Amino acid sequence: MESKNKTVIKSMSLLNLFLTRSHLTLNEIVEFSQIPKTSVHRMLASLEEMRFLDKSADGKYSLGLLFLRFGQLVSERLDIRQLALPVMKVLRDDVGEAVNLIVKYGNEAMYIEKQDTNQPVRLYTAVGRKSPLYAGDSRIILAYLPEEERDRYVEQTVLKPLGLGTITDKKRLREVLDKTREQGYTISKSELENYTTAISAPILNHNHNIIAGLSIAGPDIRLSEQHLPELIDKVKKAALEISMKLGYKNTTR
Repeated sequence: MESKNKTVIKSMSLLNLFLTRSHLTLNEIVEFSQIPKTSVHRMLASLEEMRFLDKSADGKYSLGLLFLRFGQLVSERLDIRQLALPVMKVLRDDVGEAVNLIVKYGNEAMYIEKQDTNQPVRLYTAVGRKSPLYAGDSRIILAYLPEEERDRYVEQTVLKPLGLGTITDKKRLREVLDKTREQGYTISKSELENYTTAISAPILNHNHNIIAGLSIAGPDIRLSEQHLPELIDKVKKAALEISMKLGYKNTTR
């Protein structure tokens, strides 16, 4: 384990060289890193195979496109909070319930921003809290993932009951995911916590890819059936407003 950790540390030291230089040859990397050439050559081959580095025809190395993808994700997730917050505050003040911003985090979802309700009875949802993608307001993210990724997740995930309404049947979950994409929102009842309701809508970028989910959540006694149509309309409009700030083009107009 210790030798593997040392290899990772050394590999990171090689990548750090590219923070101040765009292109480096093998000999330059050896000189700057002070690591034996055979070790450098081996690590560079691994980093190139994993697409962390690219090697040009003249033998020079540069950071790979994978870093660009990572950078875009980090940028979007930082930007999404700044873009979403004003919209979330308006929505919270309008509906009087908690408003959450959720992103995909590995094979889970994470709450990265929240505007809490002023109501004395409220749900426990903290920034940084994680939840499964198949349940609650997080399901909006799963619904809008690429079909192959979505199917693989459903196939490989054990659907554990978390609340009275958690969907634990995979056939039923697939049906709900299809319906969610058709209608542009999802409603969950007692899926993460009993006697709660959440309505969530997708936040999409300029490529129509899912970036985050926006939800209204609260005790089901306040989010009753008679209020759902109005709340659905409001959360969809708020999510669309944030999406358009990310460059999303609404083609349904």
